[in-house]
Parts: sequence; structure tokens; C-alpha cells
Amino acid sequence: MLLFGLKNCDKCRKAKKNYGLNEMFETFGDSLLNKSSTTWRGLSEAERGDAPIALIRRHPTLMKRPLIVHGDGTLTLGEIAA
Repeated sequence: MLLFGLKNCDKCRKAKKNYGLNEMFETFGDSLLNKSSTTWRGLSEAERGDAPIALIRRHPTLMKRPLIVHGDGTLTLGEIAA
């Protein structure tokens, strides 16, 4: 299993705890861009036109999280059940 997320994100920490993971992998993909975030709303139109991976590198909080890749290849994105 791989977990893609941010070290200081509450949902990511909860996912890490729930799944017993010791390490978080901070790897970003362009499909993870969160266009409803405060960070996205603060970007200029020119910045919004940049490549998604470049935006996430400059503004990690644009990434949807947590993203979990399970051993069978299925993906889970977003909320973690308590």
C-alpha cells in the first residue's frame, strides 16, 4: 500500500494511523489537483494555466488527500472512515 499525502494534514495522519503506516510517500500526480481549495481560489488565471504537477510542487496544499494505493491497485481518495 502507498499513501500519498501531506505530513501535516489531519486526514493524512488519520489514514496513516488507521492503516498502520510508518512512512508517508509525498508523491504527486496531476490527477490530484483540488480546484475547490482556498489555495486554488487565490491563484491568478495565469497560474491556473500552469501544468498541474508544477502547481502542486509550488503549492502542495492543492493536492487532494489522502490518496491511498492498495496492494491490489485500487485507489481510495478523500475521507477515511473512523
